[in-house]
Amino acid sequence: MFDLEENIRVNNEQIHKIEDIGNSINIESLEQELKALEKETEDQSFWNDAESSSKKLARITELKKKITQYANVKNEIETVKEMLELLSVEQDDEIEKEIQKSSEKIDKDLESLEIATLLSGKYDKNNAIITIHPGAGGTEAQDWAEMLYRMYTRWGTENGFKIEELDYLNGEEAGLKSVTFLVSGDYAYGYLKSEHGVHRLVRISPFDSGGRRHTSFASIEVLPEISNDADVYINPDDIKMDVYRASGAGGQHINKTSSAVRLTHIPTGIVVACQTERSQFQNKDTAMKMLKSKLVNLKEKENKEKIEDLKGVQMDIAWGSQIRSYVFCPYTLVKDHRTGYEVGDVQKVMNGDLNDFIYAYLKKQVHDS
Repeated sequence: MFDLEENIRVNNEQIHKIEDIGNSINIESLEQELKALEKETEDQSFWNDAESSSKKLARITELKKKITQYANVKNEIETVKEMLELLSVEQDDEIEKEIQKSSEKIDKDLESLEIATLLSGKYDKNNAIITIHPGAGGTEAQDWAEMLYRMYTRWGTENGFKIEELDYLNGEEAGLKSVTFLVSGDYAYGYLKSEHGVHRLVRISPFDSGGRRHTSFASIEVLPEISNDADVYINPDDIKMDVYRASGAGGQHINKTSSAVRLTHIPTGIVVACQTERSQFQNKDTAMKMLKSKLVNLKEKENKEKIEDLKGVQMDIAWGSQIRSYVFCPYTLVKDHRTGYEVGDVQKVMNGDLNDFIYAYLKKQVHDS
């Protein structure tokens, strides 16, 4: 049964929430910035500097998207308010149904808008480079690392991101010893930085003939991809380059020539590798981006600047350091130890349903800041 007073209360809450979001993103300032940039494009000299004009056009697209998304949700809320005013005068079944339908959509749109406002870090817009390493435990841990890789691949596919494998090292019997992959798309790093840390698995091991319960760990490193034109200088003399034959999952050869590239940054000891491109030149180019990302991460931590963008110091891949636990036995539960958020459907999470965990983390970051 339709409760008019309750729906008015919900609508008032939605009005307050959209106003808070508008204040948070400073919507008037964004509209003024968009107007000024669009005026610049009318000047004939705007196109003289291709790099500058390209960046400004990208900013215009971004501003239009934010402003339009905000305006659409605000209009939806105002439309429901008008329908509620009509109902206060005369009851109408069709309007009641429309209000219920619209109100549910508004709640989802508000959540999406709220999450978008949380992604304001320096590198949040960037693509993400993720590396997974199993902890101690041999095959059991290596299989867990493979499961996590599959989980993030499915999350990326479901959410419109492109997944590109950069480096893969097979496990001894199953799973993987390490994998590095690129997640491309708007705000990939902003979303996935929540995954940086140690992930713990509890299950009956399929590799244990005694059917005993095992605990395994794997670490996830998440870095923003840094473009080649970024202000990061690397002295060529500080880099040692090794080339080798590329091989993918399952041991099959991708290329019979030595196209895979491993770069070692001598001053820091940082090592990166890429083997997925067909040419040595392309692999070196990708490896350089990976190295820049790691050096920027190191610099950020050393200077303790923008620490909210690059959260978390990597701890030992062992008990007590985990950020999230995935329990398959004796009960099913996935719990994030930073936010307290948990769900019982572990298979759904392993199939890539991570958004609620990501949103909970982003909201907590804002609350704690």
